[in-house]
Amino acid sequence: MLALLGVAFCVQVTLQALQPRPNARAEALGAPPAPALLRPLSLGEPIATAQLLTLYLQAFDNQPGVSVPFLELDYARVIAWLTAILELDPIGQYPLLMASQIYSQVPDAAKQRRMCEFVRSEFERDPNRRWRWLAHCAIMAKHRLLDVRLALSYAEAIAQKARNASNWARQMRIFILEDLGELEAAKVLLGGLLESGEVSEPKEIHFLTERLKELETAGKTSVLPESRRGKP
Repeated sequence: MLALLGVAFCVQVTLQALQPRPNARAEALGAPPAPALLRPLSLGEPIATAQLLTLYLQAFDNQPGVSVPFLELDYARVIAWLTAILELDPIGQYPLLMASQIYSQVPDAAKQRRMCEFVRSEFERDPNRRWRWLAHCAIMAKHRLLDVRLALSYAEAIAQKARNASNWARQMRIFILEDLGELEAAKVLLGGLLESGEVSEPKEIHFLTERLKELETAGKTSVLPESRRGKP
């Protein structure tokens, strides 16, 4: 009997050793609950429910035995989750932070643009609270996507619609216009900004005034014949 038990034990160990190791497989991100169901399911605690959904989405890339790169996520589903979270908690900022600073960092220009457009659409719903994330997308569009026109469209939206935005964000379009070589438009905007009295900080007024002088000098230089440029 002892010999049979020993043989059975050896056979069992051998069979286990010969079996292939189980492979952990990444689970696909599913669709969020329908908006019509979320509020009833929240039981009067929409903010707490929004936080739970945020934690679930944020932790989805770390599944048991496998790590899911953001690049492999279905971004249509990601946007659906972020939208659902904002529906529950419109004042919350974290979903837009995730969109502009986490999911937009993948090395895929199409997905970066998709996240920035999501931020832009959500900015339109509450510009005075959500301008920071669109400003981040403007910077990313200029320096990572190398799409200065797209950056300008975001900067103009902030200047026109987010009256409570910080001055640096509202002035961003002036410097983007300068980068595009549209010096006359930049001068008009900068001059109007100084005349409006919207800027009250002395150091900032001095900086913008000097910048306007530089633009005016650059504009005069650009209309001189090439043979006279740099000459008094």
